[in-house]
Amino acid sequence: MDIHDPTHGLGVEPSDPNKVENSIPNELNHAELNSMESLLGKEGLGLDFPKAGEIRQGVIAAVKENEILVSIGTKSEGIISGRELESIPAAERATLQPGVEIPVYVLNPEDDNGNVVLSYLRAAEQQDWNKVNEYLASGEVIESKVVGFNKGGLLVPVGRLRGFVPASQISAVRRAMIEEKQGEEHWEKMIGEPIQVRVIEVDQERRRLILSERLAIQETRESLKDRLLEELKEGDVRRGRVTSVADFGVFVNIEGADGLVHLSEVSWERITHPREVLKVGQEVQVKVISIDRERKRIGLSIRQLQEDPWLKKVSHLKEGQLVEGKITHLTKFGAFANIGEDLEGLIHLSELSEQHINHPKEVVKEGEVLTLRIIKIDPERRRIGLSLRKVDSAAYADLDWKMALAEEVQEIVEEEQPAASSQASETGESPGTAAQTESSPSEAESPSGSESVADHESTSQLPNQESG
Repeated sequence: MDIHDPTHGLGVEPSDPNKVENSIPNELNHAELNSMESLLGKEGLGLDFPKAGEIRQGVIAAVKENEILVSIGTKSEGIISGRELESIPAAERATLQPGVEIPVYVLNPEDDNGNVVLSYLRAAEQQDWNKVNEYLASGEVIESKVVGFNKGGLLVPVGRLRGFVPASQISAVRRAMIEEKQGEEHWEKMIGEPIQVRVIEVDQERRRLILSERLAIQETRESLKDRLLEELKEGDVRRGRVTSVADFGVFVNIEGADGLVHLSEVSWERITHPREVLKVGQEVQVKVISIDRERKRIGLSIRQLQEDPWLKKVSHLKEGQLVEGKITHLTKFGAFANIGEDLEGLIHLSELSEQHINHPKEVVKEGEVLTLRIIKIDPERRRIGLSLRKVDSAAYADLDWKMALAEEVQEIVEEEQPAASSQASETGESPGTAAQTESSPSEAESPSGSESVADHESTSQLPNQESG
């Protein structure tokens, strides 16, 4: 073996010159590569260089008067400076201190001076775009406030982004208040007011962010209604605000959830539409009259918290009393008669005559004025029952006699009052003193002097009537 053979010790035969030539550079290449990787590691040249448009998390390395240095994993720190720095609000800028981790947007991986140019505001804004896309997907309700307006709706911020709430997406209550008070004055008053919104459209390229207060309130009401249904009891009295008016009634929001006040529960007076007495946005007191937890429905009443004017109108009437009534209209089952003060009573078919009749027109006609007897007063159903055939009934003779005497006594008392007042003024006594002096002890002790006299006189004269 020739010790000068270049293939000696390389494990190849001399007769294969190609293998010899190829094997030497391969061994050298591997060695060179290993040494280069080692060198790159030592010199820090194997770093992940930033790209334009990329968002990275960085750590503030230093804060200077005109720039902020941020470490983003490169050999040298990136720079936030110039107009970017001036655009950061003072309060927020004060929080940017060394060691604080912040998101940054790479504007330029390397400027003319070899610096990485960064933007803090662009990164924060991009994060907000990412958030609103998440809100759009989840339907989450966002709490914000009104910061401005235009003819089409309200301006509402979401993070650093400015969203728009079109007029059609404003809640019914707020929209009603705007329509009621035309002009920009009322819009301006809304600036600074809190508002709940949902994201309904996101277009980052066009910088378009559309929000809805109407959907947000609807979403919130559902969750609030569940909680309210657990707490609410029939008979509870709550304050609320009218949110919408329909032909069949009004919806009133109480503690974030809507309940229905049916047309029949709006007012004691007869109305054809709720808007006659109520409007959207109006604050009202309501009483809970029904709760359907399965169907999540709450029945409310406004009129049950008000004094029933009908009761006041009938306060002077009594069952058995004779009244004058004017026939207003006829039906198959009876005749209706007006007995004064917008009060109407029904004379049932059976109460029109002692004889059998098929229709009221056989006995009475519209416009006819008759003496009628009140046979029933039903406060709950607000109905008065009248009778024509019982006007001369012997069953009511005693009552008629007592009431007639009571009326006579009342007339005498009313006639004597002016005289007593005149006498008192002459003697210097009060009218009350004179009246007490003239009244008998029995009248003074009785709850009603006129009633006691009527009872006494009717009792003494009843035998004469019977004997007659």
